[in-house]
Amino acid sequence: MERAAIWLITGAPGAGKSTVSDALCRRFPLAVRIPVDDIRDWVVSGFSSPVEWTAETTRQFALARRGAARIAADYADAGFVAVLDDVVRQSQLDQYTNYLGITPLRKVLLNPSLETVLARNAAPGRKDFDVSVLEAACRGLHPLLASENTTERGWIVVDSTSLNVDQTVDAIVKAETTRGRSG
Repeated sequence: MERAAIWLITGAPGAGKSTVSDALCRRFPLAVRIPVDDIRDWVVSGFSSPVEWTAETTRQFALARRGAARIAADYADAGFVAVLDDVVRQSQLDQYTNYLGITPLRKVLLNPSLETVLARNAAPGRKDFDVSVLEAACRGLHPLLASENTTERGWIVVDSTSLNVDQTVDAIVKAETTRGRSG
């Protein structure tokens, strides 16, 4: 069986990674979404929160990404399209690619405007924690991701500010098809 595609969907918190990843998965007959935040939540004792970043936080993110990459590779080997859902910078890609073998990672940056991201995060009922901590993170991450995760570095960059979920997925699929790959 040919190994299925492995996608990485990234963007600042509130960019729509989870929603778009789910919708992208639904475009394929066999697909799995692998949310790295959920893997990080597997830590029962000693969880290191990104709110107060430490060396341990860095280590736990690297562990979660390595685990996610291995899960993605296993599912892809079984014929499932795997969609990784994570906030990741270009400089952190080796935390995935070192464990994926020869399978190219189809990288997508969801890049709605900063105002859109902040408004989504501020919406009531969005998260089960105080979302005010996300504002500073978004203000720092949004321009950083846009400057690092570029089309010149092989990323599909989608400004989803004025797009709904289906339009965003259409833009991703069209960009990937234009590159000569699909699924």
